[in-house]
Amino acid sequence: MLFHFALKRLIRHGTLTVRYPDGTLRRYGSGSGPEAAMHIGTKRALRGMTFNPALAFGEAYMAGEIEPEGCSLFALLDLFILNMMNGGTHPAERAMEMFRLARRRLDQLNSAGRSKRNVAHHYDLNGRLYSLFLDRDRQYSCAYFATGTETLEQAQAAKKRHIAAKLHLHRPGLDILDIGCGWGGMAISLARDWGARVTGITLSTEQLAVARQRAEEAGLSDRVQFELMDYRDWTRPVDRVVSVGMFEHVGIDHYRRFFRAVRDALKEDGVALIHAIGRSEGPGSTNPWLAKYIFPGGYSPALSEVLPRIEKAGLLVTDIEVLRLHYAETIAQWRARFAGNRDTIASLTDDRFCRMFEFYLAGAELSFRHMGHMVWQVQLTRRIDALPLTRDYMLEAERVAARAQP
Repeated sequence: MLFHFALKRLIRHGTLTVRYPDGTLRRYGSGSGPEAAMHIGTKRALRGMTFNPALAFGEAYMAGEIEPEGCSLFALLDLFILNMMNGGTHPAERAMEMFRLARRRLDQLNSAGRSKRNVAHHYDLNGRLYSLFLDRDRQYSCAYFATGTETLEQAQAAKKRHIAAKLHLHRPGLDILDIGCGWGGMAISLARDWGARVTGITLSTEQLAVARQRAEEAGLSDRVQFELMDYRDWTRPVDRVVSVGMFEHVGIDHYRRFFRAVRDALKEDGVALIHAIGRSEGPGSTNPWLAKYIFPGGYSPALSEVLPRIEKAGLLVTDIEVLRLHYAETIAQWRARFAGNRDTIASLTDDRFCRMFEFYLAGAELSFRHMGHMVWQVQLTRRIDALPLTRDYMLEAERVAARAQP
């Protein structure tokens, strides 16, 4: 059996027990250390795990054809990743990764029309879904854990302060463009807490409706506007540009165009802050299951793929920060909330959807804990003297805001 031999090569640390479709039980690994077990219930799932495991594992779990036994899905994935990160290999996966690398530019040709379809795939879902596992402000991006003991609400508020401080909002009334504004939380906070005038743009009709309603309910419609718009269509100069959790959807061949759009949107003394998921181990490819079911057209780039495009767009990098385990802690809290509200979420969707999201959240958390994923924040300007000489202004602004917004 090919899969049996593949597992013998892959599982060298810990112990994995597999119950095959015919009832056969086999154990792999060292016989000690972390343990996990699974039941492969169908021959179809077994074939998929043999020839394209990165795609088939998630699909089989969604269909109920693979089940953890005596452990959680998180523990099962953790054992696989432990071995992948310590030299274990699946022969088919090596070949499939080479194929994905070869075609990744094609997969990420995100024209305006395709970008809108990709966004709709993940964000234009049932309006209640995200409120059942995100924080109250619906921040669907990495939170900021200064101590590691914060609640999700506290850490997301801290993230917004952290980003606002980097935007150097030293006077009220600054005009801000928020690219990929989500449900409006960042834009509303910048207007309410920092006195800015903000325009948020999104390609999600669901997010647009919620963001507009929230701005109206907050009494900020005169200072916060939201538009259904692609970043390539923006034409008005602004004082600041912020983009949080959107750059992962841009696509490799569009990076230069994105940063040129940021440059063109900034006034001469303007400042931009881009916050995105990246990878610390160099260029790679998007997991095929994630690309098919969660983020079509998505890719988390290495900084080595981003910085040359920034330079060619004529922007200056004035600050870079890498947030390492912050997203792992964020997703851990999302997973707990999702599990606590699973019955409600299943009533809005179905069991297959819940299993899809459980697989997504577990795999995402582990990718930040063990597989080199991180979040980077890059501050950009057009002019070398657009900001103070040291970073002290960031720290002071953040401290003042934290005292005012506990």
